[in-house]
Amino acid sequence: MKNIALCQYYQPIVSVLESIGSWFPQLILRLILAWEFGEAGLMKFNGENWFANLTFPFPFNLVSPEISWGMATYFEIIGAAALLVGLFTRFFSISLIILTIVAIASVHWPESWSTFSELWKGYAISDKGYGNYKLPLLLLIMLLPLLFNGAGKLSLDNLLGKYCKSKHA
Repeated sequence: MKNIALCQYYQPIVSVLESIGSWFPQLILRLILAWEFGEAGLMKFNGENWFANLTFPFPFNLVSPEISWGMATYFEIIGAAALLVGLFTRFFSISLIILTIVAIASVHWPESWSTFSELWKGYAISDKGYGNYKLPLLLLIMLLPLLFNGAGKLSLDNLLGKYCKSKHA
């Protein structure tokens, strides 16, 4: 008898959570990622180019530090705005994933490590000589659902998709 009561309450709760899950998690991810990348882009926009002192991985080392600075700045600012409204979310997600991987490799990864224990010390927010790749790694992981699942129902991408379907129907 108790099992029937449990099932009676379980399915309505799951249905509500699933309906919210079609738009809310993507919205929250987009908002926090827009904030983080927008803040980083505006800091670069208003700051001095410190990329000249970095070693970028191939093929990004073929581009001048000035061009790299500009590309990073504008991809972060424009990407943040696009994530905010959910426009071209997959394109900007992969762009910001690439940018974040380059940032991890160039800035946040430990300069040298000989054991996984030493590498793990770099999984931190503050740099104590072992790197500080925790935050960019978390941002990278947060971009993955947007890349694979899109921006969600509460987005311009969703409206654009509905418009395109109606024109081809």
